[in-house]
Amino acid sequence: MLIDSHAHIQLENFDNDREAMLTRAQKAGVEYIIAIGFDLESSVSAISLAEQYDFVYATVGMHPHDAKLLDDGIIDKFRDLAQHPKVVALGEMGLDYYRNLSPRSIQRKAFEAQLRLAQELDIPIIVHDRETHEDIMKILRRYVGKIEKRGVLHCFSGDIKMAKEAIDLGFYISIAGPVTYPKSLSLQRVAREVPLDSLLLETDCPWLAPQFRRGKRNEPAYITAIAEKIATLRGVSVTNIADATTTNVKNLFGI
Repeated sequence: MLIDSHAHIQLENFDNDREAMLTRAQKAGVEYIIAIGFDLESSVSAISLAEQYDFVYATVGMHPHDAKLLDDGIIDKFRDLAQHPKVVALGEMGLDYYRNLSPRSIQRKAFEAQLRLAQELDIPIIVHDRETHEDIMKILRRYVGKIEKRGVLHCFSGDIKMAKEAIDLGFYISIAGPVTYPKSLSLQRVAREVPLDSLLLETDCPWLAPQFRRGKRNEPAYITAIAEKIATLRGVSVTNIADATTTNVKNLFGI
């Protein structure tokens, strides 16, 4: 069995075939799906789905794109939402210097505010990092001693050196569809060399479909293609990858 540790199945991209999509995921061997919140609305929607389906869990948090919207009122709402029994983490949160939809200083402020909330609630975090490796690691180094339950660097895009440092700080590394792209050599090295007990799998759907569906809508069933690619890279069985990453998700999120 596999777990999609990062999916946005609450989005309108799935409104026309959500039941069929979830059925396909289960038929493909997906045991659980984590529906990831990235603002207040999507966090509430993720919880709503988790209430409807036993195999769906949720997270709550503010993506760096919308960091400028985060205020004390929303932090208070996240605090309340995080008490829900199906909420397993805070995030996604972090930094994104690729699109810069919120000023960088505001992104850092919002990230740290959510890290403080995670510390208060003793809950794992899901970290978004796009072209911000140095600043992400600088902030995580500062907070890691304060956060008992670490978290995961989702859709990892750094190099093997960064991955190893993140693991040393207590974080998991999550690999998504780009590992299947022919030119993703650095990410493939990460997938090959990261210790198996520090590895998670995700689709980040509806985006980042694996190579065989590249450019089209992604969905949790396609997590199998990611597992197969990593198994090939490591020279092990898909079952080996599935068993290890499923155990890791359960350990991290307490599922």
